[in-house]
Amino acid sequence: MSRVGNAPIAVPQGTEVTITPGLVKAKGPKGEMSQEFPAHFEVKHEEGVMTVHRPSDSKQDKSLHGLYRSLLNNLIVGVSVGHSVNQELVGVGYKVSNQGNIVEFVVGYSHKIVLQIPEEIKVATETVKGKNPNITLTSCDKQLLGQVAAKIRSFRKPEPYKGKGIKFAGEVLRKKAGKSAAK
Repeated sequence: MSRVGNAPIAVPQGTEVTITPGLVKAKGPKGEMSQEFPAHFEVKHEEGVMTVHRPSDSKQDKSLHGLYRSLLNNLIVGVSVGHSVNQELVGVGYKVSNQGNIVEFVVGYSHKIVLQIPEEIKVATETVKGKNPNITLTSCDKQLLGQVAAKIRSFRKPEPYKGKGIKFAGEVLRKKAGKSAAK
């Protein structure tokens, strides 16, 4: 029995859901998205609650039950509230700036890194004196948002000795002790 798959999905007011075999479309204040799922799964929408039912108890259907319920939940949350990721650049001389969806990073290399962010994602950068530069990504597509955030993090992953690099806001890094001098 899948606990995640059996959990109902609350559909908030102002969100329109259209269900056809193998496809769910949702439209809300933050945008419009669709999600495909296996046609033999049954998705019902009644009185502001959406549920996902699997056709059998086979291992394949059990494993996909929770997955598609989570994907549909991300779809509903994305079009109604939206998803957001905050990242901060920790390090001396690290900077970030954006013009539209073109983001420019200075993270300790001999050159600047320029990244074109997809149109579905809104970017905001903030640089305050005395604090680490921040970058905020918002979108209704959680999968695309996570992929872009991981790409940004890959430019300079946080290192375990000083903690320098690009990290998610609120992320706790495990620091290692450096070399101890022999006496």
